[in-house]
Amino acid sequence: MPVHNNDIAIIFNEIADLLEIESANPFRIRAYRNAARTLQGMGQEVSVYLKQEKALTDLPGIGKDLAAKIQEILDTGHCQSLEKLRKATPAGLTDLLHIPGLGPKRVHALYHELDIHTPEQLLRAAKDGRVHTLPGFGIKTEQSIIADIEAHIQQKQRIKLVTAAQYAEPLVAYLEKVHGVDRVIVAGSYRRRKETVGDLDILVSAAKSDKVMDAFVHYDEVHEVLSKGTTRSTIILRNGLQVDLRVVSKQSFGAALYYFTGSKAHNIAVRRRAQQRKLKINEYGVYKGDKQIAGATEESVFESIGLPYIPPELRENTGEIEAAEKHQLPKLVELKDLRGDLHAHSKATDGHNSIKEMAEAARAFGFEYLAITEHSRHLTVAHGLDEKRLRKQIEEIDRLNAELQGITLLKGIELDILEDGQLDLPDAVLAKLDLVVGAVHSKFHLSRAKQTERILRAMDHPHFTLLAHPSGRLLETRDAYDVDMSRIIRHARQRGCYLELNAQPDRLDLLDTYCHMAKDEGVLISVDSDAHSINDFRNLEYGIGQARRGWLEKADVLNTRSLSQLRKLLKQTM
Repeated sequence: MPVHNNDIAIIFNEIADLLEIESANPFRIRAYRNAARTLQGMGQEVSVYLKQEKALTDLPGIGKDLAAKIQEILDTGHCQSLEKLRKATPAGLTDLLHIPGLGPKRVHALYHELDIHTPEQLLRAAKDGRVHTLPGFGIKTEQSIIADIEAHIQQKQRIKLVTAAQYAEPLVAYLEKVHGVDRVIVAGSYRRRKETVGDLDILVSAAKSDKVMDAFVHYDEVHEVLSKGTTRSTIILRNGLQVDLRVVSKQSFGAALYYFTGSKAHNIAVRRRAQQRKLKINEYGVYKGDKQIAGATEESVFESIGLPYIPPELRENTGEIEAAEKHQLPKLVELKDLRGDLHAHSKATDGHNSIKEMAEAARAFGFEYLAITEHSRHLTVAHGLDEKRLRKQIEEIDRLNAELQGITLLKGIELDILEDGQLDLPDAVLAKLDLVVGAVHSKFHLSRAKQTERILRAMDHPHFTLLAHPSGRLLETRDAYDVDMSRIIRHARQRGCYLELNAQPDRLDLLDTYCHMAKDEGVLISVDSDAHSINDFRNLEYGIGQARRGWLEKADVLNTRSLSQLRKLLKQTM
């Protein structure tokens, strides 16, 4: 049975959770967390990696012990270390860690002081007033716990887009090999490149459906078959993800693909337009009376109602239909348009490769330039650079630029924006850089007014170039901090600096709506990988998906410029 990178990462993160609850060695816990991040960010299945005769210990943060555990999981699907920890810990206790504001220390206290094992038990204890009596909690925390658990229990499971891809892509490849299959496409929010996915909708074009349905329900990773029919079947994968499969004929494939891609609001608006023309649109085609007049392709569906093709990423009923009517749809940016990356780290701080290795990987990715932007000294957990170490790195980059061919390294820093809006390093060293990337890494819970003013003051600094991951969110882990993003965007326009769309799949930050707002204000967006290893440039495809959802064109993206064009724009901000 196949084992995906995410399956191993889930095991390692659960081990880390259980170790944290029992207050184990923090270095041991961090090793599991780092290994999980490495696996999730690889962009290549570890099983494929091993077939290329590469060593697991060559991967960032993977030593002999973790390599052995990865091999054990690949061979057996299980990890004995996790099984031992589970036996020593009440079932369901790690679910408490998914409640906002409950870290391992608080979970440890709830378990040992109140014998709480599950979110449901915690909800009862909080409503009974027993939680606020514990040290480190309080009445406000207790009230927040009640609201957060009720939302957590009601929330439908969604997974990050990058995780969904690990399961969708091999399933598509499997179905494409079935005899008689013409096309296989994943529709729904996955095709619209939403940040998270609730389930997968797969469409297959085939003359006959029986072989496709048999293959689908007998796929190796099926945990449960919910239904099996002649044109539709539904399964649950081992990771809990629901997958719906529909088999349609060639003459209806475009209509079905359009219908099941959504969004619901977009489809309703288009159907209303069709009705005004005495037409009917459904998953089988476009009909005038009983006659099908379109539906073999998506283009034919749009053409039948007098519209040009609208890309899937725009189908949210946020103005795309009106833009199509006026022939003002954007020509959306593509991955191939990127000329470089303005946010990357090396082993000098919390990256996993040398600067030279990062440069060579960027060149192999097709880039003309790469900015090395280590963390600054305030972020001690990342071993951030102080002024002395940054000056040494500037000299190192100058030496590398003298010997590297086909790639230019830009000198930068990912500088902490302090609570008062000051930057983390002195002007004397910032003046020697090509760009300064400012970022909020602390004090996430400031009021909206204070957080906004903090960032605005930082942007006013003469060396400030680019605001990194502007909302600070981490998908499924940390909500965006409260900030007036419209003011931030307008200030960036006035100041002449730029905003980042961070392509790291845990971030995908900016939101698509803010990308669109920045475009309208004429503020350029840099789509960056935030690479911490040579494999992370592959994540840019997710950043481009988010940029497309934000209506961004090539001209709206800072790092689609050539190096000479980019240097001119960077100088304007310094």
